[in-house]
Amino acid sequence: MADQSQRPTEEAYRKQLSEKVKRLDDLLAPFNAPELTIYPSATEHYRMRAEFRVWHDGDDLYHIMFDQQTKEKYRVDTFPPASETINTAMAVLIEKLRSNTVLRNKLFQIDYLSGLSNELVISLLYHKPLSDEWQHEATKLRQELADILPVNIIGRARKQKQVIGNDFIIEALPVKETTYYFKHIENSFTQPNAHVNCGMIEWAMGVCEKNQRDLLELYCGSGNFSIPLAQQFRRVIGTEIAKPSVAAAQYNIDVNKINNVDIVRLSAEEFTCAMRKERAFSRLQDIDLDSYDFGTVLVDPPRAGLDDDSLAMIQQYEHIIYISCNPETLSKNLETLSKTHDISHAALFDQFPFTHHIEAGVRLVKK
Repeated sequence: MADQSQRPTEEAYRKQLSEKVKRLDDLLAPFNAPELTIYPSATEHYRMRAEFRVWHDGDDLYHIMFDQQTKEKYRVDTFPPASETINTAMAVLIEKLRSNTVLRNKLFQIDYLSGLSNELVISLLYHKPLSDEWQHEATKLRQELADILPVNIIGRARKQKQVIGNDFIIEALPVKETTYYFKHIENSFTQPNAHVNCGMIEWAMGVCEKNQRDLLELYCGSGNFSIPLAQQFRRVIGTEIAKPSVAAAQYNIDVNKINNVDIVRLSAEEFTCAMRKERAFSRLQDIDLDSYDFGTVLVDPPRAGLDDDSLAMIQQYEHIIYISCNPETLSKNLETLSKTHDISHAALFDQFPFTHHIEAGVRLVKK
């Protein structure tokens, strides 16, 4: 079994971050981007999610992961990249599972979802149907863990999902001296590095002047940007295609007492059609798009970047905030956007330290 005991050093982190900065600088150089604002990560306890396979070794039971290079499995008793909440739960949970034949039988994976709020969802994945006996034992386990952490437990098996408590946490993100609350649902997308995410939101707020025009956000998820930015715009519309994220966004609007944000369940491509009046959507029947004065558009697309129609649509806006999880497709999209806009601000958000992944942000202003 591989040995993964050595922890990365601060020096190693600074080296990999400088390599990312150079890579992003090089990708943005053809577009005359200004100097990057850098949002570094902590070197430990930065991940709010973690997933582990489970290894059964006689009476023993423990988390394992696989080395990306050698593909060898290695035992994981603590996981420094994960939040302190997850690390606290890992040791206690595995000890209780070892002695519980119902809960450990056919268990093959454990997933953790945590937040700065210290709430936790633990998902137990099985190669067996989940019985009433399983539910009884999982309920007891949750009660025992409650003395240590506010925890919810989910059991997953083929075509089964049993929830003991909730299948979400309520996250609390401190942004510019205000705490925003977000429902983060198990198996739905959330930003993995909460502290860097707070930096991303603050950066977006900082580069958006407060004004009486409106904001359009494409790929808004559960409102990670829409809700904090609402205070800087007259009205906000966010679009998102995933039903759980739309439901969570509506909850987040209510819990944060925001009254100028609407979330619509449309893809970016569908909203582009609606804006062009090429197609009517029943999900927009209560929203008069003609009453909006969109001056800014914020996009946070998937790794593939924006399609040609969406690119053409956002070029109509005076200000563009582009958050990217793939700087290569960002650079490709900028070949089009730079024909009509100039980059006024650029940032690197190190959401994924000790990996090659880069999260970037640019603000563009119409020429």
